[in-house]
Amino acid sequence: MSRAVVLLSGGLDSATCLSLAIRDGYDVYPLSFDYGQRHKKELLSAKKIVEYYEIKQHKIIQTGNVGGSALTDMDIEVPEYKGLPSIPITYVPARNLIFLSYAVGYAETIDASVIYIGVNAVDYSGYPDCRPEFIEAFEKVIKVGTKGGVNGKPIEILTPLVNLSKAEIIKLACEINAPIHLTTSCYKGDEKACGICDSCSLRLKGFEEAGIVDTVEYIKKGKD
Repeated sequence: MSRAVVLLSGGLDSATCLSLAIRDGYDVYPLSFDYGQRHKKELLSAKKIVEYYEIKQHKIIQTGNVGGSALTDMDIEVPEYKGLPSIPITYVPARNLIFLSYAVGYAETIDASVIYIGVNAVDYSGYPDCRPEFIEAFEKVIKVGTKGGVNGKPIEILTPLVNLSKAEIIKLACEINAPIHLTTSCYKGDEKACGICDSCSLRLKGFEEAGIVDTVEYIKKGKD
């Protein structure tokens, strides 16, 4: 059975990716990060998802916090969603660049052939490291900067959700029985989701468009 490293944040998209990797027949190795985020709720969700699938090996890597984001600096307020005209303050500098670098190293260590990552360039927060152009560029780095790459067997990055709307992702998750009831999306990480940050707003919009009930509890829903 081929091995796959799956980046698992504890959110809806990464949980769907993990479920897809399992469906595709891979022996999965979830990889999560404690990068100084303002709350640990997403890591708790990641652990619950791993337990749900009875996966024995789940690696959590602790990285440094470079700051400069509302997700890593408690002095920067998480803004209310007001559309996405530019890259928002919730952007974490080079996050996926860092995460994928660790993932490639881990994949080489365990002889995994692919990495699953739940980046999305449709219903997303405008982060530059979620676009196909970034993934394509990073795959070029793998080819010239890793043992497997220079030997003609580069690790492949799979992005099955990159061109799907949030509603399409939710429908897919339900079709493959992904445990989205265990996921968390809110940037604030309180007991109940705020319902008004970028991530909550995109999630709520997706569930509404998909015609599926979200079991997550919200303090408020959008402008309600």
